[in-house]
Amino acid sequence: MKVLLLKDVYKLGRAGDVKKVADGYGRNFLIPQGLAALATPGVLKQAENIRTKAATARAQANQELSGVAEKLSKLVLTFPAKAGETGKLYGSITSTMIAEAIKRKSGIEVTRRQLDAEPLRNLGEYNVHVRLTMDLIPEVLVIVHREGEMPVLPQVEPAPTAEETIAE
Repeated sequence: MKVLLLKDVYKLGRAGDVKKVADGYGRNFLIPQGLAALATPGVLKQAENIRTKAATARAQANQELSGVAEKLSKLVLTFPAKAGETGKLYGSITSTMIAEAIKRKSGIEVTRRQLDAEPLRNLGEYNVHVRLTMDLIPEVLVIVHREGEMPVLPQVEPAPTAEETIAE
């Protein structure tokens, strides 16, 4: 079945694109949710109009969320967890736990569906992608450390002072 996307659909395409999808996906999800319309000749004439409107809406959303993205990219989350000798966790750190930690630490509300992360099952550092829009995907650093030990935080270079800049 060919459909014209009315809105951006993650992992499928942008608004105004004509895509061939499985019949059930189009009939049971895309069309009832208002994300797509059946690609008939009358609807295809509106494709360019839909594409331009979506591009302006996408640019506006990216501009509004750029500050949020910058704040998220500087965020470092630490999770203490019980782990075995090999570093494998007893349990896991889920995307729901990461979303709650982001809200607690920065006040920014994200859903678990916006996070591109499998459950974390080992000690270490992980970069978790947060999908704010299709184009705006900041990374959050997640550090999983052994319970009772101090996490090894990444070294942040101090900004040069005014005297150091003048000396150069």
